[in-house]
Amino acid sequence: MYVAGQRPTTVQDHIALVEIDLTGELMIAAAAASEDRLSPDRIDEVLDVEGEGGGRGCPVPPSP
Repeated sequence: MYVAGQRPTTVQDHIALVEIDLTGELMIAAAAASEDRLSPDRIDEVLDVEGEGGGRGCPVPPSP
């Protein structure tokens, strides 16, 4: 019987970690909001971007 070895614990997917962090920020903002949905402007504020294609920068770190 073949048992696959474990993956090294030092491997990290930096893009996935950033996406998880941003999703968490949106969930916190949605839970704290008094309205049913977050407005596009509020989402942009939470994600720290400007609306309609004018972002202040990419929140994803560059690839090594």
